[in-house]
Amino acid sequence: MHQEMSSLVEVRTMNFTDLKQVIDIEKRAYPHPWTLGIFRDCLRVGHNAWVVTLDKVVIGYGIVMLSPGEAHILNVCIDPKYQRKGLGRFLLRHLVNKSNQTDVDMVLLEVRRSNINAQLLYQSEGFHELGVRKAYYPADNGREDAIILAKYLTSNR
Repeated sequence: MHQEMSSLVEVRTMNFTDLKQVIDIEKRAYPHPWTLGIFRDCLRVGHNAWVVTLDKVVIGYGIVMLSPGEAHILNVCIDPKYQRKGLGRFLLRHLVNKSNQTDVDMVLLEVRRSNINAQLLYQSEGFHELGVRKAYYPADNGREDAIILAKYLTSNR
C-alpha cells in the first residue's frame, strides 16, 4: 500500500449503513454485481463482513462465511479507482488473519477463470488450486468457470 495512504486506511466491521457505498462499488467493479439484497442477507445472517475506508470513505469490502473447519471468502472487492495500490492484498490479509483467529483450518474462495490478476494475488498469498466449479459465474456469453482456491492455516490459538 502506498505510504501516503496507509495512515488514512482502516478496516472496520460492515454495517447496514455502509450498503449504499458497497453496492455502488460492486456495480463499478463487476459486470454481474451482487444485488443489495444479497449484501443485506449476508449481514442479516451474521457473516463476517468488513469495509476498507480511506479517510472514512468506503473503498472496499470483504465478506466471509464461517462453517466448521473452514472460512469461505464470498466477496472481496476494492473500488476500481483504488485498485493496483496494494489495498486488495491488505484486505485479503485481514480476512485471512481474522479467519485464523477462529476455529478454521482452511480459507476457500472462488475466482473467475478470466481474472488472472486476482489469481496471481491469491497465489502470492499462499492460496493454491483445489478444483473448478463449471459454469459458476454469470458471464456476457453465458456462464464462466470458477477456480476454487484454498489456503491452509497454521493456527495461532
